[in-house]
Amino acid sequence: MSELLYHMISAGPRPVAPFSHAVETDGFVFVTGQMPTDPAAPDAPLPEGIEAQTARVMDNLKIVLDGIGLGLEHVTMARIYLTQFERDYAALNALWPTFFEPGRLPARTTIGVTALAVGALVEIDLIAKRP
Repeated sequence: MSELLYHMISAGPRPVAPFSHAVETDGFVFVTGQMPTDPAAPDAPLPEGIEAQTARVMDNLKIVLDGIGLGLEHVTMARIYLTQFERDYAALNALWPTFFEPGRLPARTTIGVTALAVGALVEIDLIAKRP
């Protein structure tokens, strides 16, 4: 096993807890779950609705991936956490494929939870692999 690399992305979202944006080992990158906060205005209100919050979360994940030289095309696995699972699952599923190349969706687990940090509706974490 290679040494662990801890990544904090200067342009990335402000962490809502003590963590690294990503940790890397042996070509795998584990990206901490991101919230739908705006990195340029972290105390601003969250976007309204699951579609807007999911888009903001994905933008934040792209910022983190870009900061370490990767993109969504390198994602192998995603975990999605929803506070309103029954209400938001179908809308999330309709939007999800738009973030990836056709036929290149990562493996995924979606979990219903009772609450998320900052009152978010959605949080997504990723595992990526360097080429």
